[in-house]
Amino acid sequence: MTVTIYDVAREAGVSMATVSRVVNNNPNVKPQTRKKVYEAIERLGYRPNAVARGLASKKTTTVGVVIPDISNSNFAEVARGIEDIANMYHYNIILCNADKRKDKEIRVINTLLEKQVDGLLFMGGAVTEEHIQAFKTANVPVVLCATTDEDNKIPSVDINHEEAAYDAVKTLLAQGHTDIAMISGTLQDPSNGYARYQGYKRALEEAGIPESEDFVRVGNYRYESGVEAMNHFLSLDKHPTAVFSATDEMAIGAIHAIQDKGLRVPEDISVISVDNSRMASMVRPQLSAVAQPMYDIGAVSMRLLTKLMKKEPVEQAKVVLPHEVVSRQSVGAPKA
Repeated sequence: MTVTIYDVAREAGVSMATVSRVVNNNPNVKPQTRKKVYEAIERLGYRPNAVARGLASKKTTTVGVVIPDISNSNFAEVARGIEDIANMYHYNIILCNADKRKDKEIRVINTLLEKQVDGLLFMGGAVTEEHIQAFKTANVPVVLCATTDEDNKIPSVDINHEEAAYDAVKTLLAQGHTDIAMISGTLQDPSNGYARYQGYKRALEEAGIPESEDFVRVGNYRYESGVEAMNHFLSLDKHPTAVFSATDEMAIGAIHAIQDKGLRVPEDISVISVDNSRMASMVRPQLSAVAQPMYDIGAVSMRLLTKLMKKEPVEQAKVVLPHEVVSRQSVGAPKA
């Protein structure tokens, strides 16, 4: 049978109110009494009923986190940052994988809200009108994590994706490359896709280099689409001397496609990406990449959410964290 607070009170020889104060870390309990209650809890194997406590306090101390792809190491790093700060502020996390599908994202958001979470962290791609509607009816604080909404109305923590892409392409331009291709994410994705494409485009325009339709391919963030895009570039009469990829995984696919054709990176074709996941230093040659502070994005997002949940003052609801170019072996000067 389930052990109740009444059983603990009887075992410890105290009132149920005293047990409640001990369980809720109320300081107004004598050390000796607190010790007796804890010993009774341990003997009986009592576990406080979080649902009942939530109903009484109207707080569940639980945060819902929507993650687009739990197998992606970048999102795992964000989740680690979230969890560390959540633990610090005594919040529990319900983590839900949405498979980068809008219908599943909306369903997961509603499921988490039904579970009476105190706040919601959303990691995903495009924040659509359907997402906005779901957030509006939430009645709990929402923070966007590693993404933003088009109108910047919802609190968010991210990097400037356009600037990150711009800096990556500028790195290639500085080496003397002019034939630069891009493997983009979907252009319906405001950050990994469209914003990074805009950064690529702006860097070329500033350098006076006309954009070529043949030099831009849209991938799905996965390794296979990087291979497919690179094979397209290599099939052209004049292939690019450098490739900028919107993600590490597609960049690694591009590197392997280049090597499969008997060409070398960076001697024949240079490759750079945005992300700087652990895979970037595992591939050979090691991948140059613009580093996103993924752990910090998660940690800052969770801290912002705690402030909103506690109704503390928030100085900045839209936080943009810095990025940096990490140079490794995959970028070099083009052949003379």
